[in-house]
Amino acid sequence: MTTEPLIKVGIITAPSLAIRFNGQFTDSSDGSKVSGDMTFSYTGKCDPHRTFTPTDPGSCSFEISDVTIGVDFHWQRHETQRFSGALLLKPHNGKLIAINLIAAEDYLKSVISSEMSAQASTELLKAHAVISRSWLIAMLQRDSTSDQPDDRMTSDKEMIMWWDREDHTEFDVCADDHCQRYQGISRMSQKAVEAVAATRGEVLTDQGQICDARFSKCCGGAFELFENCWAPVHHRYLTAGSDSKTDTHLPDLRVESNARQWIMSQPDAFCNTDDTTVLDQVMNNYDRETSDFYRWSVEYDQSELSSILHNRTGIDFGQIIDLVPEARGTSGRIYRLTIIGTKRCMTIGKELAIRRALSTSHLYSSAFVVERHGTDNTGLPLRFALHGAGWGHGVGLCQIGAAMMGEQGYNYHDILLHYYRGASIQRIYK
Repeated sequence: MTTEPLIKVGIITAPSLAIRFNGQFTDSSDGSKVSGDMTFSYTGKCDPHRTFTPTDPGSCSFEISDVTIGVDFHWQRHETQRFSGALLLKPHNGKLIAINLIAAEDYLKSVISSEMSAQASTELLKAHAVISRSWLIAMLQRDSTSDQPDDRMTSDKEMIMWWDREDHTEFDVCADDHCQRYQGISRMSQKAVEAVAATRGEVLTDQGQICDARFSKCCGGAFELFENCWAPVHHRYLTAGSDSKTDTHLPDLRVESNARQWIMSQPDAFCNTDDTTVLDQVMNNYDRETSDFYRWSVEYDQSELSSILHNRTGIDFGQIIDLVPEARGTSGRIYRLTIIGTKRCMTIGKELAIRRALSTSHLYSSAFVVERHGTDNTGLPLRFALHGAGWGHGVGLCQIGAAMMGEQGYNYHDILLHYYRGASIQRIYK
């Protein structure tokens, strides 16, 4: 690649969209100029695609009302957001999709501002710019017609699922955590803009290929493998390891006894911190609603857990007898969990499916151990306690750990090569 790509970002899908055009935009349907408040609705007819192009890209923007952020997470909410670039309205399945057409580097300025706070260190922002660019371009270069592993494997006894960017067919990437947070120019940070400019065109590579540079909020002290969360493909730069420079020994967390001891302890790690100076760099206001991310606990009574599992999976397990880890990854995250109920027994995975099944939103991670407390007169557990580690899938860069590295004086190359071991940093366009 020698030129900067143009990105199609899916912002919102709805039967009707309220949009404010700040400045003049040209409507591709008839060449007219539009500005101000407009409402667009799906008519049920064969609506054509309509593109609204700013007449002055430097000063024009558009706002979309009621955009959902944090879809299905505990911080889900709606916002009015403002965007630069062009707007494409595309009818699809009885609704309209609002798609932002924007240059990759401008997209990244928003991503880094949305993922990180304005207080983030320069080196952290540079590291995040490189991985966000790497992930984006790796996804764009992936051949959508090539044979990709199925993202759902089901039978009477197991349901193994994962979700990835290939789920999007009408645009390149979405604007939410499923891909990368992209909130337009609503939260634009000057430091993020400068970090993107300083690393323009830089990506992580391995053996001549751009790295699939995943990241999560907090690894919990240990790195997870790609194949335990998504398609069964191994990337050698995403390897097992400890998020520490002082205590690099990592027990084999695939072993249940080791995982239990690790999760129930407080091992040294960059991301093991309650330093608000560091946390403020990574966590926006709604992220700060979560405080117990390195080690956490949740408890359910019998009826609550049974109801959550039924509602979230669509399967009536009856009363829950036990939750049994069948397979753990290198960070202790469970990617195969057997749910034993009085009516049904089934193994579910991978990590995100487990997190969704066991919470009304998402568990912080699937690195947890289960304790059963008390029994009723039939011997069924009365309560279940889940004690866990980390926030997110734990693959690639750990945002809180990287923030701590930046605070301790590591440069962005140091940060990147700590989390993507053996990778190289290369500029692919000017």
